[in-house]
Amino acid sequence: MGPRWKGKGSKAKALADPMSSIVSLLQSSLIQSDARGFFSGCYVHLAVEEQQVELLHRACFGLPILNVDKDKKWFQLELEEAFFLCYNLHCLKIVGQDNCVKNDLEIWEHMKSKKQNFPDLYKGYSHLRTKNWVVRPGSQYGVDYVAYRHHPSLVHSEYTVLVLSEGEGENVNGRLRVWSDIYCTVRLSGGVAKTLLVLYINKNGHGVVLPSCLQKYSVEERTITRFNLEQKREEDQITTDHTTS
Repeated sequence: MGPRWKGKGSKAKALADPMSSIVSLLQSSLIQSDARGFFSGCYVHLAVEEQQVELLHRACFGLPILNVDKDKKWFQLELEEAFFLCYNLHCLKIVGQDNCVKNDLEIWEHMKSKKQNFPDLYKGYSHLRTKNWVVRPGSQYGVDYVAYRHHPSLVHSEYTVLVLSEGEGENVNGRLRVWSDIYCTVRLSGGVAKTLLVLYINKNGHGVVLPSCLQKYSVEERTITRFNLEQKREEDQITTDHTTS
C-alpha cells in the first residue's frame, strides 16, 4: 500500500520541501532563541516566536495552545516530541519550577514516571523520526502512533504503529497477545487504508536506568496485513497461461 497524496501537486510539493530540511530549520531556530519549555502533566509547554509557530507546524511537532495573551504563542508537545527535541536534536531545554534547566537524566526520570513504557515508546518514535517519517499520536485508531511520509496536509498517513517490547517478558501494553486483538487491529488498519507496522524493541539487557541506554536498543520492523484472496485467483493464472502459450 503506497502513499496516498492529497490532491494534484502534493507529491511535488513534498519533494521540493523535504521534511529533513524543515526539521533542520526548526532545530536552528530553537537553538538561536534558546528555547525553553516546562512540564505540564503529561506534556511539555513551550513559548515560541511567530516564525517558530510556522516551523513547528511544518515539521509536525506539537499542537498550538489557544490563550488570551496575544504577545505569546504557546505549543503543547507530547513527551516523545519534547525528548526528541531535547535529547536527539539538542535544540530545546526544559526548566523546572525554579527556572533551572533540567539535565537529561532528570527529564528522563520524569517522563518515565508519566508513561510506564516511555523508553520503548520513545525508541519507536525516534526510530521513525530519524528516518524522516512524521509521527503523530494514533489513539483514534487504537495504536501508539500513525506515520506519514510528509506533512498530513499533503499525504494521508501510511502506517498505524504499535510499539512492543521483545526479549524481556510480556509487553507492558499487552497488545497482540491474543488472536482477536491481532485480527481487530489489522482489520481496522486496512479499513482506513493503512498498513499495521509493529516495532519490536529489544533492550539487549541494557535496562532503562539512563537515556544513553537507548543507543543499545535494537528495533525490528514488521508489517502485518490481511491476505487478499483476489490476488491469487486460479482463473487469472489460467488466463495468463493461455495468453502466453
